[in-house]
Amino acid sequence: MTETLPALPLEVIHRGWNTFGIATLTLPDGSAVRRALEDHGQAACVLPYDPERRVALLVRQARVGPAFWGESAEFDEAPAGGLDGDAPEATAIREAMEEAGVRLTRLEPVAHAYSMPSVSSERLWLYLAPYGAADRVGPGGGLHAEGEQVMVVEMPLTALAEQARAGRLPDLKTLALVQALMLRSPELFAA
Repeated sequence: MTETLPALPLEVIHRGWNTFGIATLTLPDGSAVRRALEDHGQAACVLPYDPERRVALLVRQARVGPAFWGESAEFDEAPAGGLDGDAPEATAIREAMEEAGVRLTRLEPVAHAYSMPSVSSERLWLYLAPYGAADRVGPGGGLHAEGEQVMVVEMPLTALAEQARAGRLPDLKTLALVQALMLRSPELFAA
């Protein structure tokens, strides 16, 4: 996959894992406005699900965003990670193995979407992926060298659907993937 160059020049304020800066955006009337922008590249996210056992694999890890608001830092979400120059599909497969220890062979594209288009350039490639019990071939847990301490969580699809319906699935990418699976394969959620 070839990374495209940004269409907007960025006046960089900070460069690290994330780049923060000010971009100038031209509005439909031709006027220009300056907007803060956070950039850390593109990412892929996948929801592995076992259609036979009617479960999905999530990963639990500490996240700074919820902790900022005084909520639990422990967060259940679908495996995801930055493209790092790879194709979105390859990234989804790699992250599922690194984080959840599952070998995926078939991806079902859902969408590419922006997580926070008003302030971030992050573009997410979203996938569903069937797996079977024999595909759980690794320990998961993430990469310790990247500061990851990930716990693999296998959750019944009915429990995920209930969390989505009750507004208790706070990770947007995971919520979108669960809802996509509910729409595409409602039989997997039947009692």
